[in-house]
Amino acid sequence: MSLQSINTYLNRAMPFITPISVVIGVLLAERLTDYTFLVPWIFAFITFTGSLGSNFKSLKRAIYHPLPIFIVLMILHILMPIWAWALGHLVFQGDAFTITGLVLGVVIPTGVTSIIWITIYKGNAALALTIILIDTLLSPFIVPYSVSLFGGGTIEMEIWPMVKGLIGMIVIPSMLAMFLNQATKGKIKERLAPRLAPFSKLSVGIVVILNSSKIAPYLTHFNEKLLVMALLVLFIAASGYAFSWSIGKLLHWEKEDVITLTFTGGMRNISAGAVLATTYFPAAVAVPVILGMLFQQMLASVFGYFLDKYYHRRVNEA
Repeated sequence: MSLQSINTYLNRAMPFITPISVVIGVLLAERLTDYTFLVPWIFAFITFTGSLGSNFKSLKRAIYHPLPIFIVLMILHILMPIWAWALGHLVFQGDAFTITGLVLGVVIPTGVTSIIWITIYKGNAALALTIILIDTLLSPFIVPYSVSLFGGGTIEMEIWPMVKGLIGMIVIPSMLAMFLNQATKGKIKERLAPRLAPFSKLSVGIVVILNSSKIAPYLTHFNEKLLVMALLVLFIAASGYAFSWSIGKLLHWEKEDVITLTFTGGMRNISAGAVLATTYFPAAVAVPVILGMLFQQMLASVFGYFLDKYYHRRVNEA
C-alpha cells in the first residue's frame, strides 16, 4: 500500500483516531508514562508537517485583507474563552481546575487539521492556511495570558515556561516549514508533504495516547462529575462551530469563506492543549482538554455533513 493510500485511509479514520487513542492511553498508562517526555518533540514534527503549505505570501495577504483573520481571532480568543469561562462557573462553581481546563481547551490556536476538512468540503484553503499561520505565531503571547485572565484564578502557573514550550512546539517548526517552502518555491511541499502526511496523522494518535496515560486515574473512575464535564465539553466544542457558521452567514460571506470560518473557528490544536495541560498544570486541568479530543474530529465530520447538505440544498433551490 502506498503512502498516499495510507494517508487517504487515515483521513477517513480521523473521527475515530483520537477517541481510540484516548482509550489505549488509559488502558496502557503504567507502561507509557515513562515516554511522555517525547510528546513535545513529536508535536513539533506534527506542526512542521502541517505548516509546509505556508509561506510569507500568507502574511502579506493577511496585512492587505485582515478582516477574516480578525473575525476568527475574535471568535477563538475572546468569544469562546468568555463562553467557556461563563459555562464553567455556572456548572462547576468554585472548581478552579475544571474551569481552567475548559478555558485552556478553547484558547489554544486553531487546529492544523482543520485544513483537511476545509479541503474536503471545498472551503478557502489559502485563507485557512493564513489563519492557521497567524494564530500559531501569536499563540505564545495569547494562550498563557488568556488562561491567566479567564482561568480559575487560584492556580499558580509559570507563564514563561509555557511561552517557551509554545515557541518550541509550534512557532519554530512553523517558521522552519514556511521558510523551506518559500526557499524551494513550493517544491518541498510537493515532495515532502505527501510523504510525511500519514506519519503526522499517526503522530497525533501517539501524542493523544501518551497524554491520556498521564491523566488515566481521572478517566478510569467514571462518575457523575466526569459525565457532566464530558457533556459540557461537547456542548462548548459544538458551540464553536455553530457560532462561527452563524457569524459567517450574518456577515454574508461567500460559501468557501463560511466553510473556512466554521472549521477554523470550531477546531482547536487540541493536542497542543493537552501537551500544555499535562506539562504545566495539575493533572485535573488536563481532563477537560483530553475529553475535547474525544469530540473534535467527530464534530468536524458532523458539521461538515450539515454544511454539505445546507449548500447542496441551496444550489438545488436556486
